[in-house]
Amino acid sequence: MNKLVRFGVSIEKDLHDKFNEGIKKLGYENRSEAIRDLMRNSFVEDKWNRNSIVVGGISIVYDHHKRELLNKIMDLQHNYHEIIISTQHVHLTHNDCLEILITKGKSQTIKELYGKIKALKGVGHVSIMQSGILSEIIKLDEK
Repeated sequence: MNKLVRFGVSIEKDLHDKFNEGIKKLGYENRSEAIRDLMRNSFVEDKWNRNSIVVGGISIVYDHHKRELLNKIMDLQHNYHEIIISTQHVHLTHNDCLEILITKGKSQTIKELYGKIKALKGVGHVSIMQSGILSEIIKLDEK
């Protein structure tokens, strides 16, 4: 288990007050956990910016009646099969579907797939969830 380290931080009062207000709205019980999350998010963002191996997700909302759209989405999934480790398909309404792609691979390749899906005519909404592999982001102490 990792040891806890305490350290002091000096910041402007306005920033301190906004931070406290923000973490309270998010449900944090203390500043330490909020700061740990901010640090972890920074490490994840850094891995995505350095084209590292990361995990993530791409969500797609589309009208499945749009001509040829489903085939184009499927073709992209097959073209990027090496980074797609799982998919989930949900019928939202008679016309609308949600497809979620769980990915693992080089961040640039995941972003490339995201961009190609986003560019498809008929796709209503696409979003990307950037995540990382925790043990690679913060090396865990195995003592």
